[in-house]
Formats: sequence, structure tokens, C-alpha cells
Amino acid sequence: MFQGSIVALVTPFKDGALDEQKLRELVQFHIENGTNGIVPCGTTGESPTLTPQEHNRVIEIVCEEARGKLPVMAGTGSNSTAEAIEFTRHAKEAGADGALVVTPYYNKPTQQGLYLHFKAIADAVDIPIILYNIEGRTARNIETATVKRLFEDCPNIIGVKEASGSIQQVKDVREACGDDFIILSGDDAMTLEMMDLGGLGVISVIANIIPQDVVAMINAYNAGNKEEAQAMHKKMSNLVSSMFIETNPIPVKKAAELIGLCSGELRLPLCDMDPDNLAVVKGAMTNYGLGVAA
Repeated sequence: MFQGSIVALVTPFKDGALDEQKLRELVQFHIENGTNGIVPCGTTGESPTLTPQEHNRVIEIVCEEARGKLPVMAGTGSNSTAEAIEFTRHAKEAGADGALVVTPYYNKPTQQGLYLHFKAIADAVDIPIILYNIEGRTARNIETATVKRLFEDCPNIIGVKEASGSIQQVKDVREACGDDFIILSGDDAMTLEMMDLGGLGVISVIANIIPQDVVAMINAYNAGNKEEAQAMHKKMSNLVSSMFIETNPIPVKKAAELIGLCSGELRLPLCDMDPDNLAVVKGAMTNYGLGVAA
């Protein structure tokens, strides 16, 4: 179910509030463009600044629009285990096909604490769970031994979104957990490298603005046309880099605005782009062939 190009969806705002109509339009945009799955309320969806009510509403809307058309992997993580359980319960009730649960952030648990956190969520909610390992944002790496232990002890923990930046860790997880464990890239720049190691695809930022191209690249790879996939990956590399010139999702949300998908409105502490960085983003988009609004 969870493979290919899975978009880490931006959350559209209008005058400070959730733009529900635009959110529905974004889901339809991805259905029409062949996206293979959708993640609401992830990092790219500005989950830290959504109220609990907004968080739940975003997941409800995405599930309503996507039902029967593409899988929904709802972001339900928190640095509070109790809150993560409540978010995950709600996601299941809303019709999500799975949950993406990020490493607890700020409180820096031990590996045993991580194990107990994820196990508590898996025990409480019978829904497929993908671990989200991103030490750069959470200050904790889910070590391979912990991933293996969770996979062995929790039948509904089925994979990991790996955004550690370490190919060696991907190799170690694949060896420790075997071929049945789902590994998804958490970094657009490393998608094909991870697929070479048995990864099934990417939870993608860049797919917000070029969904068809990310799908086509992965389809080419899976069809055995690796040179074609590498050529597509190389073509999008400058565009991908520009999406991280400032903290995600600042650039990709601005890019979405520039091609008319939704407002680039952000919530503090995220703020508008530096003009010089915005010029880089516009240049990368133009060079790629994306029409950019003035």
C-alpha cells in the first residue's frame, strides 16, 4: 500500500485559518496527477503549529477526499505519548490507512523510552504504523536495534520513513529487519539511493509541485529503466536543493503559491523567505520549466 511517490502535503492557510476548500483541491490535484499516497500533518504540513482540532480536521478532510483513490498515511506523532495515541486513534476513526509517527522531539528519550513510546501507540491503535526517523529535527536517532525490536514485537509497525541522512543506517535496517519491512526515503535527494537498497519510494516534499515527475521517476526505476530514472533525478536535483534553502516547508509552500496551487501563507515561527533565497527558488523553478507567477 505504501510505496512510490507519497506526498508530504502542505497545509494551506487563509488569513490565519485552515483553508479547507483549498486543502480539498490539493488532494484532488494529487489524485489527478497520479500520486501514490498522501501524508497530511507531517513536517511539511506544519503540524507543530496546528491546534489539535485543526490537526484532526486536516486528517478528516484528506481522508474524505482521498477515500478509495489513494492511501492516506496520517501524521500522528507527538512528543507526548498520550497525545500521539489520541491523534492516531482519531486518524483510524477518520479512515486513514496508516499512521506516520515521528520520533518524540525535545524531551530526548533513551532508546528504551523510544521503544516504549512507539509500542504504546501500536498497542493502543490497530492501524499500520510507519516510524519516522529524523534526528535533525528531534535530537534522537531511532537506532537499528530499536527498529528491529519494534518490528518484531509490534505486528502493526510495518516500516520506517528514514530521514537520518545515513545510507549505512538504511543498509543496517534492511539487513536487521528483512525484505518485508518497508523503508521509505524521507529525503528527495536520496530516493534512488534508498531504492537501490530495497526502499519502496519516498515521502516527498518536491512532489507537492511536480507530482507527475516524481511518480514517473519511480515508475521508470521500478520498470528497470534505471538510467532514465537517474536522468530525471539529476534534472530535478537543483529544484530539490532549492526547496531546502530555508527551513522546510517555507520554500515549497512559496513554490506552490508561485504556480497557483495555494497560498504561501505560513504560521510563526516560520516566516516569509529572504528575498535572495526567493530569487534562487524562482530561478530553479524557471530552469526546471515551471511557470512562475510574477
